[in-house]
Amino acid sequence: MEENDKTQRYCRKCLTRDMNQTEYFKNLHQYIQNLDADKKTDTVTYEKRVAVCKECERLMDGMCNACGCYVELRASMKDRKCPYLYW
Repeated sequence: MEENDKTQRYCRKCLTRDMNQTEYFKNLHQYIQNLDADKKTDTVTYEKRVAVCKECERLMDGMCNACGCYVELRASMKDRKCPYLYW
């Protein structure tokens, strides 16, 4: 990386435990923001989905214990469903 390049790249093969969690989750949220519009849920649907997940007993540290996904990522994608069909 050039000295003048202020963009930091992250290893795509790194485990999350080896990454700075703040940077990892920032990267996850950027990924969600940059999803293609045709694949992404609308804001109202997304907020309804994450509200359901926030009340679910299977939510732990932003992940679904039922399927292992990051609920914010799953909720942001049109073709994804809750493994227990809550949404």
